[in-house]
Amino acid sequence: MDPSLLPSLAWFAHIAHHRSFTRAAEEMGVSRAALSQNLKALEKQLGVKLLYRTTRDMSLTEAGQQLFDTLQPTLGEIEHAVRNLGDANGEPSGLIRVNTSRMAAKALIEPHLPEFYARYPKLRLELIMAEPLSNIIADGCDAGIRLGRSLADHVVAVPVTPVLSMAVVGTPDYFKRHGVPKTPSDLAHHNCINYRYSGSGALHDWDFNERGKRGQHFTQAVTGNLTTNDDEGMTRAALQSLGLIQNIDIAIHPYLADGRLVRVLRDWAHTQAGFYLYTPTREQMPSKVRALLDFLVEKRKAIALV
Repeated sequence: MDPSLLPSLAWFAHIAHHRSFTRAAEEMGVSRAALSQNLKALEKQLGVKLLYRTTRDMSLTEAGQQLFDTLQPTLGEIEHAVRNLGDANGEPSGLIRVNTSRMAAKALIEPHLPEFYARYPKLRLELIMAEPLSNIIADGCDAGIRLGRSLADHVVAVPVTPVLSMAVVGTPDYFKRHGVPKTPSDLAHHNCINYRYSGSGALHDWDFNERGKRGQHFTQAVTGNLTTNDDEGMTRAALQSLGLIQNIDIAIHPYLADGRLVRVLRDWAHTQAGFYLYTPTREQMPSKVRALLDFLVEKRKAIALV
């Protein structure tokens, strides 16, 4: 292979990933014109058209899609290897790119950033908010954080929270005015704030377990005068005493701890696997990733949910 092709292939991969010359140029710190000229030169050198371009849109040709599908994971592995070169001195250093949900970032990482950076001053974090968990290597990430444990080949998962449960909560003022539900069926008489999934568009039916050690999981449809696809907005509405919500306990832990929200129907609570940190492999794990893993496991042991 002609080594002179490598920079142009990397530039093409950025363009194809963003489907935009402008966004690719901004990310790479070059001009849009330079990217366009480089792509034309690459197409001429390869003797094949890679992109269809109009004034408003862009799409990959069949050859361009084939080339991008081959380049993306390979370039991700190269980027991953280059970022890990700083591990040679044994002290955790460099950039850690973490694919995470917003809930995990807010609950597990953001509150501990000052302590993390004080302990590891040579480390840098980049949090990539994305749903669902993507291919860590192909996307150039070092780790991912998601609910539950679902392993792909060559991926390991380590729990970074205890088992979590779905908590039904409201404010003391709400319960003073409307009473406390004793069973899930009582929710029919309460204003329940609905959550709509962005992907499927379905409403979230609230999760419960029958009381007892072997209680079966069941769901309860609820109704109310507010529906949202933003879990933080749902929580803010509950804090204004607008109604009841059901959310994962760790997401609303601060409000339960200070009494702004009160939990009910605890005996019916549905439990589920907590958050896991996903990494490509345990073997020859970079010291920077090991540092993040050990830090989050340490914080897991200190989590005491209300």
